[in-house]
Amino acid sequence: MSEQIEMVKICKVIEEAESVRTFIFSHKMDFAPGQFIMVWIPRIDEKPFTVSYHTQEEFGITVFRLGEFTKRLYSMNVGDQIGVRGPYGNGFNVSGKACAIGGGVGMAAIVTLATERDDIVIVQGAKTAVSLLYRERFPNMVMFTDDGTEGRRGFPTDYLSQLQEKHKFEKIYTCGPEIMMKKVLDFCLSRGVQCEASLERYMKCGVGVCGQCVCDGFRVCTDGPVFSADVLSKINDFGRYSLSKSGKKVNV
Repeated sequence: MSEQIEMVKICKVIEEAESVRTFIFSHKMDFAPGQFIMVWIPRIDEKPFTVSYHTQEEFGITVFRLGEFTKRLYSMNVGDQIGVRGPYGNGFNVSGKACAIGGGVGMAAIVTLATERDDIVIVQGAKTAVSLLYRERFPNMVMFTDDGTEGRRGFPTDYLSQLQEKHKFEKIYTCGPEIMMKKVLDFCLSRGVQCEASLERYMKCGVGVCGQCVCDGFRVCTDGPVFSADVLSKINDFGRYSLSKSGKKVNV
């Protein structure tokens, strides 16, 4: 793909969880885990999505139904087309004995790591059992739910010490609620474990022009969305603030 919008055809729709679907497209794409694409629906809008599924002939995005854009996407069926451009940004640097921790739809950014390294321990946190993603795709992942309806009760970050003691991770990847990722970063810094996190910020262009996704001087779309622990520790807004659609600084 490139800067030019290409029309791609939906070839499969997977019901992942409550209000969450994965749309698979029949199209080749050069891609590194952690990168994102801009998705265009004519006469509606253009939005960024991470690639959550990738093979030689297909790729997919995982979508949480929320606003007008995603509702329109949910109305589409196999055979319908949307526009895409990209991929953009920095991906994960895959190395060492690793763990990938995802929360909510942030799981979409880390699951493609498993296609690069099938020995990565995948950890998922969700509010409740019906919110858990990719259970059939990754039957051995470690699961946590806020209410204890499946897996362990609580948050993945509550058990980081036990997981680290058991597996001796050299690197931890994470994407999800920023408060969760900040706890993962703090843990890694305290233990001397490498860490990479994928940040989510409101994006309009995806190529570093509009400045909407700026975070302490870093443009998430071009400098990220994946950042190393060294960089994250210098970003004061990480875990605290982001910019709203109107450009106002708000709490994350």
